[in-house]
Amino acid sequence: MTTGRGILSHPDFRRLWIADLLSQLGSRLGMMAVPLLAVLTLNASTLQVSLLRTCETAAWLLLGLFAGAWVDRVRCLPVLVAADLGRALLYASIPVAAAFGVLSLPQLYVVLAATGLLTVLFDVAHSSYPPRLLSPEQLLPGNARLAANHSVAAVVGAGAGGVLVQWLTAPITIGLNALGFLWSAVWLRSIRTPEPRPAPQDRPNLRREIGEGLRYVFRHPLLRPITLNTATTMLFQAAGNAVMIVFLVREIHLSPATIGLLSMIGLLGALAASALTERISRWMGDARALLVAAIGMGFAFSLQALTRPGWGLTWYVAGTLLAAICIIVGYILQVSTRQRVCPPELQGRVSATMSFVSWGAAPIGSLLGGILGTVFGLRPTLWIAGAAMLAGSAWLIFSPFRTLRSVPTEAESLRRPA
Repeated sequence: MTTGRGILSHPDFRRLWIADLLSQLGSRLGMMAVPLLAVLTLNASTLQVSLLRTCETAAWLLLGLFAGAWVDRVRCLPVLVAADLGRALLYASIPVAAAFGVLSLPQLYVVLAATGLLTVLFDVAHSSYPPRLLSPEQLLPGNARLAANHSVAAVVGAGAGGVLVQWLTAPITIGLNALGFLWSAVWLRSIRTPEPRPAPQDRPNLRREIGEGLRYVFRHPLLRPITLNTATTMLFQAAGNAVMIVFLVREIHLSPATIGLLSMIGLLGALAASALTERISRWMGDARALLVAAIGMGFAFSLQALTRPGWGLTWYVAGTLLAAICIIVGYILQVSTRQRVCPPELQGRVSATMSFVSWGAAPIGSLLGGILGTVFGLRPTLWIAGAAMLAGSAWLIFSPFRTLRSVPTEAESLRRPA
C-alpha cells in the first residue's frame, strides 16, 4: 500500500495537494472573516448573519445533481482552474467595495451566492479527479493527504482569520482569501498528467444520468446510511455554525483574535486525525471508525453549548477539538468508501448526489439556526444542534455498519441486504 508520505512523490498529486491547501486556506479565511465583517462592521442581526451561510450553500440545491452528471462527461482539471479564478475575482470585489465605502450586506449575499455556485462545480470535480489521477491503492493515502489540508487550513485559517481581522480589518483579510484561490489556480495549471476526456455519449440525457446517480446511492446498503447521516449532521451543524460567531461575540464577549486563537487550539485535533486515520482504520476497522465519528459529532456540539466566559471557554476548545477529529476521520472514510464501492463511470454522479443531499441541507440548516437563535436564543440553539446530530447517528447504527468492521468492495457491498 502507498503510504501518506509516499503519495507525495507523485509529482502531479503533489501539485494537486498544494493547490488544494491554498484553496482551503482561502476558504477558511473567508469563513472567519465574512461573518465577523457582518457582525462588527455592518452590524448584522443573528438572522442576517445566518443568511450569509445560506446564500453560500444554497447552490447545492440548485446545481448539485446537474454538476455530477456534467462532471462525468468532461475533464475535471479545467473545471477546477476556472472555478478558482472565478472565486478569486468575486472575493476581490469585497475589499474593493470597502475601499470606496460602498460595501453592503446585499453585496455579501450576491458574492457568496455566486461563489457558492463555483464551489459546487469545484467540489464535485475535485472529488471525481483523484480516481483519474491515482491508482486504486493510492486513493486512501491520497484522500488522507487531501483531508490533511482541511485540517491545516482549519487550524491556520481559524487562528489567522481572527487575528488578521483584528490587525488588518475584515475586508483586507477577505482580499487574502482571493489571493489564495488565484495561487491555487496557478498550481492546478501546472499539472502535466493527461486527463482523458470521458467517452462522449450519442444522446446525453441529464435526467436519466442524474436518476442513475440517485438510484445507485439510495439503493446501496452502505452509501444510503452514510448520505442520510451526513445530511442530518450538516443540517444541524449549519444551524449551530450560523449562530456561533454571534454567540461568541455578543454573549461571551470575545474579540476576533481570541475567537480565532481558541478555534485554532481546538482544531489542532484535525491535524492529528488526518495523520492517524489510516492507523485508526487498520486498528478499529474503517466501518467502525466511521460509526464512532458520527456519534462523536453530536457530543462535540453539545460541549460547545456549555461555553462560558473565563475557564468556561475550555468547553468551546474541547468541543471544537472533538468535532474536528470526528469531521476529518469521517470525511476521509466516507470519501474512500464511496470511491471504493462506486463504479468509475458513476463517480461524479454519486459524489454529486451525496453532496447534494448533505450540502443541500446546509442552507436550510443555516436559516433554521438563524430562526432558532432569534426565537429561543443562541445557547439553546447550540443545545438543539448537538442533540439532533447525536440522534442522526442512528442512520448508521441501524444499518449494515453496525455489524461491519471493514468496508467491502463494490461487488461485496452490493450483495449485502439493504
